[in-house]
Amino acid sequence: MHDFDILIIGSGAAGLSLALKTADKARVAVLSKGQLNQGATFWAQGGIAAVLDENDSIDAHIEDTLNSGAGLCNYNMVKHIVEHSQEAIAWLVEQGVPFTVIPPDDAHPGTDQQPLNSHNLKPLHLTREGGHSHRRIIHATDATGRAVFETLRDKALNTAGITLFERHLAVDLITEEKLGLDGKACIGAYVYNNDTEEVETFKARCVVLASGGASKAYLYTTNPDSATGDGIAMAWRAGCRVSNMEFNQFHPTCLFHPHAKSFLISEALRGEGATLELPDGTRFMPQFDDRAELAPRDIVARAIDHEMKRLGCDCVYLNISHKPAEFIKSHFPTIHARCLEYGIDITKERIPVVPAAHYTCGGVAVDKFGRSDIPGLYAIGETSCTGLHGANRMASNSLLECFVLAFGAADDILAKLQSDQGGKPEIPEWDHSRVTQSHEEVVVAHNWDELRRMMWDYVGIVRSNRRLDRAHNRLLLLEQEVRDYYASHRVSRDLLELRNLILVARLIVDSARLRHESRGLHFNIDVPDRLPEAHDTVLSPLTGSAS
Repeated sequence: MHDFDILIIGSGAAGLSLALKTADKARVAVLSKGQLNQGATFWAQGGIAAVLDENDSIDAHIEDTLNSGAGLCNYNMVKHIVEHSQEAIAWLVEQGVPFTVIPPDDAHPGTDQQPLNSHNLKPLHLTREGGHSHRRIIHATDATGRAVFETLRDKALNTAGITLFERHLAVDLITEEKLGLDGKACIGAYVYNNDTEEVETFKARCVVLASGGASKAYLYTTNPDSATGDGIAMAWRAGCRVSNMEFNQFHPTCLFHPHAKSFLISEALRGEGATLELPDGTRFMPQFDDRAELAPRDIVARAIDHEMKRLGCDCVYLNISHKPAEFIKSHFPTIHARCLEYGIDITKERIPVVPAAHYTCGGVAVDKFGRSDIPGLYAIGETSCTGLHGANRMASNSLLECFVLAFGAADDILAKLQSDQGGKPEIPEWDHSRVTQSHEEVVVAHNWDELRRMMWDYVGIVRSNRRLDRAHNRLLLLEQEVRDYYASHRVSRDLLELRNLILVARLIVDSARLRHESRGLHFNIDVPDRLPEAHDTVLSPLTGSAS
């Protein structure tokens, strides 16, 4: 049995930030279900939104976020996160993240060229993305996530209070209630060790879900294979509410190529002047929105989907070739290099793109400290639903949310640990004595494939009541099949992820069936208009319905 003060499930930006913030005062375990670099943070290209430009303002950032969120954002949470943006960037600079800075030759005449540090953020280069009225995206060329992750990972590896567990997948949370004890606190988790194929017990005084979203519920996604909604599913099974699960963001521009599995083309290209074109070269975004290519993602993704279905074409094209070649290579070196691998020179040619599932806006309902409904259980990052994103996430706000929520959760956890010195109850070890080794793994593979295709066809960018009903009925059958299989066989990574994905898919569909309007990322052809008032869709496992 493993015994820690804090158990963090997930090793991305949110999880590692919280670990580093608490490690000097607590014993911290961080779980990664694959290699450390296999999470979504590593692949994030865009950047982190923060108000640093003297022509920008907190109010402007708040207003842009509210507009993108289509009336469903929680104003107080938006304000809280935006107001702490400079603090988050300063901390990352202090950790040593190699953000892109303004070249000295490009600086305004008379500008004081003091070196970049946590007290002087002026040298940082700012780019612009869709939905933002100003340049406020801090980035490390076009591989911001990788730069952030590698910096925080290296810090964590060299911090005495942090123990990293690779290839460890959480199975279920352990609560006092589940053990038949007085109280409801979360006191640990059962965890599958992928190397030994055994389930281990982790005891902890606080547990943090930082395991990302659930985009792998869809056939096409920009996310890595790890995005299977594990934290959301475990929280639901433990008794937590989830909110706004119907809002799944489809990134408008994923590279369309038979050999490119899930390569994202950053929104920053459109921020720097790239245009979206039909196969014949016609630019089409101006007819859908006055902001054209800089419209929020829900509008751009739906416009692309509409044009592809209207014309019957496999993709549309993103064109930045009108910009100087050196500009493209310096601003987007990763994208330029990756596209070259597929025979596409973006300095001369258009990039074939399609929308793909990208971000889970809903998740575990939490407050500004990341606290869930269960004492001692926190959720941060894409696993959570804070109210920041509303009905549509604005680009680069999500990484900002990771850090601000991680900082708040860290302060709350340390205060809790200091005030609560009571002992932890005994936890029984995992019992697999009544299950057998499966020789029918094809069941898992088939259901996984069927789930993702069904979600793509019925619960995608454009929905209908009939499609949602069909998805709901099929999910109930899939869920029962997997429940029976899980009860009879030893667990495996594929089985655990499928179990979680089916549950999260059902929560997505249940939420979508309860929203009788089209708003933001949820567009239903049977109810195309927006209701006068916006309301969150909150599901509770205690009632099995909306609350």
